[in-house]
Amino acid sequence: MRISDVILSVGALGLALGFSPAVSFDGTPSEELDKAPHAQFHPVGPTPVVGAPPLGSRPNLGGPRPPASIPRRADFPAGAAEALRSGTQALREGKRDQAVSALEYAAEQGMPGAMWKLGQMYSDGEAVDQNKLRAFEYFKNLTQTHANERPGTPQARFVASAFVALGHFYVDGIPDSAVKPDPGVARDLFYYAASYFQDPDAQYELGRIYLRGIGTAKDGKQAVRWFGLAANKNHRPAQAVLGSMLFKGEGVPRQAAKGLAWLTVAKEGAGPEDAWIAEAYRSAFAQATQDEQAMAYRFLEDLVRQKR
Repeated sequence: MRISDVILSVGALGLALGFSPAVSFDGTPSEELDKAPHAQFHPVGPTPVVGAPPLGSRPNLGGPRPPASIPRRADFPAGAAEALRSGTQALREGKRDQAVSALEYAAEQGMPGAMWKLGQMYSDGEAVDQNKLRAFEYFKNLTQTHANERPGTPQARFVASAFVALGHFYVDGIPDSAVKPDPGVARDLFYYAASYFQDPDAQYELGRIYLRGIGTAKDGKQAVRWFGLAANKNHRPAQAVLGSMLFKGEGVPRQAAKGLAWLTVAKEGAGPEDAWIAEAYRSAFAQATQDEQAMAYRFLEDLVRQKR
């Protein structure tokens, strides 16, 4: 098979996997991780691990208090679910105070979606003044009260995302607060969400932990394992880092064709903001032999058959 045929076929197979086209980088996977983003907070073996936040009573949120005009039960006859819908709609309409009040009410009633949304808002400074510590408390409360949520449910997606968010806070800490960097706790939080909820963002972050040896010994095999689980759930950064590791033989035996295939899948699903993925793919493809390119094509064919 000619190289040009391989290029066309690989691109077509990437599209067949369900990704939209887009446009690795010259360096080690560790350097790639510096370009790769943390998993975003989005709602996407099951024994709780030692170190995961325990179930318990609601924490004292501290920090700035919620708006004084928190709606009463009478304001939402249908209950917390109605408050969550009202708050979400108000947020879309730019009604900041109304949105926060309604979401606060829903969160007080234990709605995971409301607790997660408020955590995200305070973390990003969306419609509220940014307050990382308050965001931390919302995510912590969510993980404490819903850690045993049944995996696969809509609510579980918020809980898993909260575990990932807490893990990020423990990687970096929160300045001028009692939340200090603790890589070991971060690893346990990512592990819980990655194993119990099988969350791809958590699996990706756990792969990063093992690849860099943060809070644990470096372990290329474990990194590949977790990146692979996330990659099979169409997690683009995991696909790209996994592909680069395999192509270069970073921490594991080199599997150039398989690595190139995963980089191709990642590239086909990447957007304009993922230029580092396109760079990784171009670098690997330029270094690959014709035999490796042809073998990558066959591996992609297998992936397509598995998806059907």
